[in-house]
Amino acid sequence: MIARNLRVSKSSVSDWCNDIVLTDRQIERLRKNQGISFSSGQRLGAQVNKNKKIKAIEMANDWGVKIVKNISKRELILISTALYWCEGSKTESTSSFVFVNSDPEMILVVKEFLTSALRVKPEDIVCRIQINIVHKNRVKKVLIFWKNLLKLDSGQIKKPYFVKTKVQKVYENHDNYQGVCRLIVKKSKFLKYKMLALIKALKVNILSA
Repeated sequence: MIARNLRVSKSSVSDWCNDIVLTDRQIERLRKNQGISFSSGQRLGAQVNKNKKIKAIEMANDWGVKIVKNISKRELILISTALYWCEGSKTESTSSFVFVNSDPEMILVVKEFLTSALRVKPEDIVCRIQINIVHKNRVKKVLIFWKNLLKLDSGQIKKPYFVKTKVQKVYENHDNYQGVCRLIVKKSKFLKYKMLALIKALKVNILSA
């Protein structure tokens, strides 16, 4: 009806109304409308499901906030140990603390762990970005992104490593992709030993419970 009255396409109306969330009362009133079409009924059903999803997400977010609350130093150590267990260097071939991930917020959490929990000096932290060669024309912006995010000096951002594997398609996030960050601590052999010890203690504690 909207499309007909405004003389526009249905797809345009769909785009305009995509973010509109109907209340349960509004949906029920529309359901009782005897002139409702089958396609409109389908859209109402989709709206009901959308509303349920939104409410479920809101409840989950509230629950998460109540559960997490304020994180202690000990909890930050445990969280970061688990992250390092997943994404940190653990082999003998690497003699330094190296944490690798593409999630900027996760990298920030690990940096906070290093500086606040382990008292690593900020100037001892360096960063090297790994990114596909198709991003070479925008790599300067990528390096600036990580430099600003981690509050590093230019000397702490190492020369990027380009992956030369051919990409078969262009992804939607091409212009927003920031590559994979390798967060490295200088002269950190003993720090790595401590991380491995924390991982071992964590495994023993959990699996023996």
